Amino acid sequence: MSPKPVLDSPWVIHALQQPTSWAWVEQALAHLDLILLDHSQCERKAAGVALNLIFRYPSSTQLVRQLTAIAREELDHFEQVNQWLERRGIPLASLSPSPYGAKLKAQIRRYEPDRLLDSLLVAALIEARSHERLGLLATHCPDPELAEFYQGLMTSEARHYGVYWVLADTYFEREVVSQRLAELAAIESQLLSTLYPEPRIHS
Repeated sequence: MSPKPVLDSPWVIHALQQPTSWAWVEQALAHLDLILLDHSQCERKAAGVALNLIFRYPSSTQLVRQLTAIAREELDHFEQVNQWLERRGIPLASLSPSPYGAKLKAQIRRYEPDRLLDSLLVAALIEARSHERLGLLATHCPDPELAEFYQGLMTSEARHYGVYWVLADTYFEREVVSQRLAELAAIESQLLSTLYPEPRIHS
């Protein structure tokens, strides 16, 4: 596979400031079993993020309603990825995460209402990046059935991004949301500017 940049990707949600590098695509395709195992962990964590927000803000009716649906769907995706792991003979196991998630979540401010805003926008950015990367896997994966699986999931990731963004826009002024999203997106892109040596969905 000859090195080349991934440019003008149709899956780059406008909030993301930089597209994924071709180096990540090459790394992921060379280690699809590890990517699947990490994907399983990502879906589980995504369900946990939605549930944690529901528990933290139980009186926010719109948030609770929307994130209940997301948590349910993330757990369904978790099960689907686990079925792929079983199909390929990959046992469930924990993987050390890349620094991406922890460093992005470290940007969440401690006090309300900033904490809610940042929590929603960080979740939105993670979903946006997941959408882009599953789209790349759907396009370049050499296994047609696995590529089709990724194709089916990427639409959900885009919708999840939209839910988190709309919730932020519901509870905060549009200008405040846009400014903070741009700040966090710059950090998100910077975190991915150097490829993590171990294959991960977010590396």
